[in-house]
Amino acid sequence: MADEKVGVKSSSSIVPCFLFVELVIMAGTVLLAYYFEYTDTFPVHVQGFFCYDRAFSKPYPGPEDRSLVPPVLVYSLITAIPTLTILTGELTAFFLKAEGSHEKTIVAADCCFFNPLLRRIIRFLGVYSFGLFTTTIFANAGQVVTGNQTPHFLSTCRPNYTALGCQSAMQYITERRACTGNPLLVLSARKSFPSKDAALSVYSAVYTVMYVTLVCRTKGTRLAKPTLCLALLSMAVLVGVVRVAEYRNHWADVLAGYFTGAAIAIFLVTCVVSSFQWARPPPVPGRPQRPESVLGMPMMPLPCVESPLEKLGIRDSPRSHDHQPYRFPAPPDVLMPSRFISSAV
Repeated sequence: MADEKVGVKSSSSIVPCFLFVELVIMAGTVLLAYYFEYTDTFPVHVQGFFCYDRAFSKPYPGPEDRSLVPPVLVYSLITAIPTLTILTGELTAFFLKAEGSHEKTIVAADCCFFNPLLRRIIRFLGVYSFGLFTTTIFANAGQVVTGNQTPHFLSTCRPNYTALGCQSAMQYITERRACTGNPLLVLSARKSFPSKDAALSVYSAVYTVMYVTLVCRTKGTRLAKPTLCLALLSMAVLVGVVRVAEYRNHWADVLAGYFTGAAIAIFLVTCVVSSFQWARPPPVPGRPQRPESVLGMPMMPLPCVESPLEKLGIRDSPRSHDHQPYRFPAPPDVLMPSRFISSAV
């Protein structure tokens, strides 16, 4: 129900929806991502391998912390860059916009006021966080379901080819106890498709790039926006390239991660946050315009004209002295082009 004050409207459903719907969905998403990442609730599918398979015989690159792009750096960037970008963009847009173009302030139960700036920041950052955990769930679910091996799988698995009876490279091994290496490293080497780091990096980059492109429309940013967007996309692509160069993922794993992260970001931006647009007030109805002729000429009203037939009938009547000549008024809606009036005169 709209409030009488200008720029203020009341809503009794915004707080219950936020507490009992959105927060519950967010908590469930975080909990599911935690179970995928840090527990063995969902067992990894065990795939077999060929003896002496060169695709899985790359050297072990070491733990993830020794990578050129360690997970700590990736997670820090995908958290800090979008947050700072959205905060800076919203503050700048709020203070540069005209007073009448702002969204309405929400009043809940006549006690709580929600500023439009605060609402937009919470909305965009909340949706971004939800997308991060959703991307993590999709990537972990793909790794658990497929169980594809990394390029260095055989280096960590260390199978005993003699005990397995490997006579040729075409022999396929399906035994679950074929690996003699560290079980934690073997389990990690079975989670390759899709690449989670590539998916998270591209999701963060695409979400931020779409925000910068759709919100920052200030004059003088024709080169600043493309430069920032290309820099973000380049860093995201570089993460996947490093993963392949260090034999931590295949190219197919990285490309699948790119597609997963980009698809989730595009869906959230276009369908959930409405492309970051401000809510526009309803247009004021304009005054009806004066009708014009088909030929596009100016219109003018017809004057009152005496009827010749009525004038003749009154003149011939014997009681013509008791009657005055009748004038037919022109209807107010009848309009004629001025060109025809001038020609008639």
